[in-house]
Amino acid sequence: MIAWLDSIWELSDVLWLLPIAFICHDLEEIITVEKWLAGNRERVVSKLPPKAVRFLESSLSMNTAQFAAAVACIFLVISSATLLAATTLSTGVFLPFYLVCVHVMFLHVFTHLGQSFSVKSYTPGVVTAVLVVLPYSLYAYYRLLASGTVSWELLFSTLPFVLLIIPVLFSAHWLGVHLVKK
Repeated sequence: MIAWLDSIWELSDVLWLLPIAFICHDLEEIITVEKWLAGNRERVVSKLPPKAVRFLESSLSMNTAQFAAAVACIFLVISSATLLAATTLSTGVFLPFYLVCVHVMFLHVFTHLGQSFSVKSYTPGVVTAVLVVLPYSLYAYYRLLASGTVSWELLFSTLPFVLLIIPVLFSAHWLGVHLVKK
Protein backbone atom coordinates (compact mmCIF):
# COMPACT_ATOMS: atom_id res chain seq x y z
CA MET A 1 0.00 0.00 0.00
CA ILE A 2 2.83 2.42 0.81
CA ALA A 3 4.38 1.79 -2.61
CA TRP A 4 1.03 2.57 -4.21
CA LEU A 5 0.68 5.82 -2.20
CA ASP A 6 4.24 6.75 -3.15
CA SER A 7 3.36 6.25 -6.81
CA ILE A 8 0.24 8.43 -6.79
CA TRP A 9 1.36 11.33 -4.55
CA GLU A 10 4.14 13.76 -5.19
CA LEU A 11 5.87 15.02 -2.06
CA SER A 12 4.08 18.37 -2.36
CA ASP A 13 0.75 16.47 -2.37
CA VAL A 14 1.76 14.82 0.89
CA LEU A 15 2.43 18.23 2.41
CA TRP A 16 -1.01 19.46 1.32
CA LEU A 17 -2.64 16.53 3.09
CA LEU A 18 -1.76 18.11 6.45
CA PRO A 19 -4.53 20.75 6.40
CA ILE A 20 -6.93 18.11 5.06
CA ALA A 21 -6.07 15.72 7.91
CA PHE A 22 -6.39 18.60 10.36
CA ILE A 23 -9.83 19.62 9.15
CA CYS A 24 -11.10 16.02 9.11
CA HIS A 25 -9.93 15.62 12.69
CA ASP A 26 -11.20 18.95 13.92
CA LEU A 27 -14.59 18.49 12.29
CA GLU A 28 -15.08 15.51 14.59
CA GLU A 29 -14.16 17.72 17.54
CA ILE A 30 -16.36 20.62 16.40
CA ILE A 31 -19.36 18.33 15.93
CA THR A 32 -18.99 16.54 19.27
CA VAL A 33 -17.24 18.79 21.78
CA GLU A 34 -20.09 20.96 23.10
CA LYS A 35 -22.51 18.12 23.73
CA TRP A 36 -19.76 15.85 25.07
CA LEU A 37 -18.51 18.51 27.51
CA ALA A 38 -22.07 19.20 28.67
CA GLY A 39 -22.37 15.57 29.74
CA ASN A 40 -18.80 15.00 30.91
CA ARG A 41 -17.48 18.33 32.18
CA GLU A 42 -17.55 17.31 35.84
CA ARG A 43 -15.75 14.07 35.09
CA VAL A 44 -13.03 15.99 33.22
CA VAL A 45 -12.74 18.63 35.94
CA SER A 46 -12.38 15.92 38.61
CA LYS A 47 -9.29 14.59 36.81
CA LEU A 48 -7.54 17.99 36.71
CA PRO A 49 -5.70 19.91 39.42
CA PRO A 50 -7.64 23.00 40.60
CA LYS A 51 -5.09 25.40 39.04
CA ALA A 52 -5.50 23.68 35.68
CA VAL A 53 -9.30 23.96 35.92
CA ARG A 54 -9.05 27.73 36.52
CA PHE A 55 -6.57 28.06 33.66
CA LEU A 56 -8.74 26.02 31.27
CA GLU A 57 -12.12 27.34 32.44
CA SER A 58 -12.96 29.23 29.24
CA SER A 59 -11.91 26.29 27.04
CA LEU A 60 -14.02 23.89 29.10
CA SER A 61 -17.13 25.99 28.53
CA MET A 62 -16.80 26.90 24.85
CA ASN A 63 -19.81 26.43 22.63
CA THR A 64 -19.57 24.93 19.15
CA ALA A 65 -19.27 28.29 17.36
CA GLN A 66 -16.52 29.47 19.70
CA PHE A 67 -14.62 26.21 19.29
CA ALA A 68 -15.01 26.40 15.50
CA ALA A 69 -13.59 29.95 15.52
CA ALA A 70 -10.58 28.72 17.52
CA VAL A 71 -10.13 25.84 15.06
CA ALA A 72 -10.25 28.31 12.16
CA CYS A 73 -7.36 30.26 13.71
CA ILE A 74 -5.26 27.11 14.04
CA PHE A 75 -6.24 26.05 10.52
CA LEU A 76 -4.80 29.36 9.25
CA VAL A 77 -1.48 28.58 10.94
CA ILE A 78 -1.36 25.03 9.54
CA SER A 79 -2.41 26.17 6.07
CA SER A 80 0.21 28.93 6.12
CA ALA A 81 2.93 26.46 7.12
CA THR A 82 1.84 24.12 4.34
CA LEU A 83 1.65 26.84 1.70
CA LEU A 84 5.06 28.17 2.61
CA ALA A 85 6.66 24.70 2.76
CA ALA A 86 5.06 23.48 -0.47
CA THR A 87 5.97 26.59 -2.48
CA THR A 88 9.57 26.58 -1.24
CA LEU A 89 10.06 22.81 -1.14
CA SER A 90 13.17 22.91 -3.32
CA THR A 91 14.97 25.19 -0.84
CA GLY A 92 13.42 23.74 2.31
CA VAL A 93 13.42 27.14 3.95
CA PHE A 94 9.97 26.70 5.55
CA LEU A 95 10.17 22.95 6.22
CA PRO A 96 10.99 23.51 9.92
CA PHE A 97 7.72 25.46 10.35
CA TYR A 98 5.83 22.71 8.57
CA LEU A 99 7.57 19.99 10.63
CA VAL A 100 6.55 21.67 13.86
CA CYS A 101 2.93 21.48 12.69
CA VAL A 102 3.30 17.78 11.83
CA HIS A 103 4.93 17.15 15.22
CA VAL A 104 2.04 18.87 16.97
CA MET A 105 -0.51 16.82 15.06
CA PHE A 106 1.40 13.58 15.74
CA LEU A 107 1.75 14.29 19.47
CA HIS A 108 -1.88 15.43 19.62
CA VAL A 109 -2.91 11.83 18.83
CA PHE A 110 -1.45 10.75 22.15
CA THR A 111 -3.21 13.59 23.95
CA HIS A 112 -6.50 12.20 22.67
CA LEU A 113 -5.59 8.66 23.63
CA GLY A 114 -4.56 9.87 27.09
CA GLN A 115 -7.82 11.78 27.51
CA SER A 116 -9.89 8.75 26.52
CA PHE A 117 -7.87 6.50 28.78
CA SER A 118 -8.20 8.96 31.67
CA VAL A 119 -11.99 9.23 31.46
CA LYS A 120 -12.37 5.64 30.23
CA SER A 121 -14.62 6.61 27.33
CA TYR A 122 -14.80 8.29 23.98
CA THR A 123 -13.49 11.84 23.88
CA PRO A 124 -14.07 14.28 21.00
CA GLY A 125 -11.50 13.75 18.28
CA VAL A 126 -10.08 10.41 19.36
CA VAL A 127 -11.46 8.48 16.38
CA THR A 128 -9.97 10.71 13.68
CA ALA A 129 -6.79 11.17 15.72
CA VAL A 130 -6.16 7.44 15.43
CA LEU A 131 -7.64 6.80 11.98
CA VAL A 132 -6.57 9.97 10.13
CA VAL A 133 -3.93 12.00 11.97
CA LEU A 134 -1.69 9.13 13.11
CA PRO A 135 -1.41 7.45 9.68
CA TYR A 136 -0.97 10.81 7.95
CA SER A 137 1.79 11.93 10.35
CA LEU A 138 3.69 8.67 10.06
CA TYR A 139 3.41 8.70 6.26
CA ALA A 140 4.51 12.36 6.07
CA TYR A 141 7.58 11.61 8.21
CA TYR A 142 8.36 8.58 6.06
CA ARG A 143 8.07 10.48 2.77
CA LEU A 144 10.07 13.47 3.95
CA LEU A 145 12.86 11.24 5.25
CA ALA A 146 12.82 8.80 2.32
CA SER A 147 13.04 11.64 -0.21
CA GLY A 148 16.02 13.14 1.59
CA THR A 149 14.09 16.39 1.97
CA VAL A 150 14.32 16.12 5.75
CA SER A 151 17.04 14.59 7.88
CA TRP A 152 16.67 12.92 11.26
CA GLU A 153 18.68 15.82 12.67
CA LEU A 154 16.18 18.36 11.34
CA LEU A 155 13.29 16.24 12.52
CA PHE A 156 14.60 16.12 16.08
CA SER A 157 15.91 19.70 16.16
CA THR A 158 12.42 21.05 15.43
CA LEU A 159 10.75 19.09 18.27
CA PRO A 160 11.39 21.72 21.00
CA PHE A 161 9.49 24.26 18.92
CA VAL A 162 6.31 22.25 19.53
CA LEU A 163 6.07 24.26 22.75
CA LEU A 164 5.17 27.27 20.60
CA ILE A 165 1.78 25.67 20.07
CA ILE A 166 0.84 26.56 23.65
CA PRO A 167 0.51 30.33 23.07
CA VAL A 168 -1.01 29.66 19.64
CA LEU A 169 -3.70 27.39 21.17
CA PHE A 170 -4.52 29.77 24.00
CA SER A 171 -4.63 32.71 21.61
CA ALA A 172 -6.94 30.80 19.28
CA HIS A 173 -9.21 29.77 22.17
CA TRP A 174 -9.19 33.33 23.52
CA LEU A 175 -10.18 34.65 20.10
CA GLY A 176 -12.89 32.00 19.79
CA VAL A 177 -14.38 32.93 23.16
CA HIS A 178 -14.12 36.70 22.66
CA LEU A 179 -15.04 36.98 18.98
CA VAL A 180 -18.05 34.68 19.16
CA LYS A 181 -20.50 35.40 21.95
CA LYS A 182 -22.61 32.69 23.53
